[in-house]
Amino acid sequence: QVQLVESGGGLVQAGGSLRLSCAASGRTISNYAMGWFRQAPGKEREFVAAISWSGGNTKYADSVKDRFTIARDNAKNTLYLQMNNLKPEDTAVYYCAAQLTPRVRFGVRPGEYDSWGQGTQVTVSS
Repeated sequence: QVQLVESGGGLVQAGGSLRLSCAASGRTISNYAMGWFRQAPGKEREFVAAISWSGGNTKYADSVKDRFTIARDNAKNTLYLQMNNLKPEDTAVYYCAAQLTPRVRFGVRPGEYDSWGQGTQVTVSS
């Protein structure tokens, strides 16, 4: 298994920026697709962004496209999510996740991911 720990969440005003990090331990994540999901109170967990094992391919939810950027540093065993122009509707707990089948195409459904972090709260005030 791989352990994932998110950090970087917090309270920010609308229009502001945050960068989330997800540090992996237990094994290298360099062969695994990774993703970010979020869950707001009373709502289901939803896809935010995903990145291929190599970092060469990415995918974003329409709601965050052109505002969020997913990236990975395999040498540091870390996944990132740069969030710009934040909106109140971005308020949620953000989770990173790993698909533990090597070198498969990333998924957009929570059930396609095997390991999850504990989440970090992002709150955007209006």
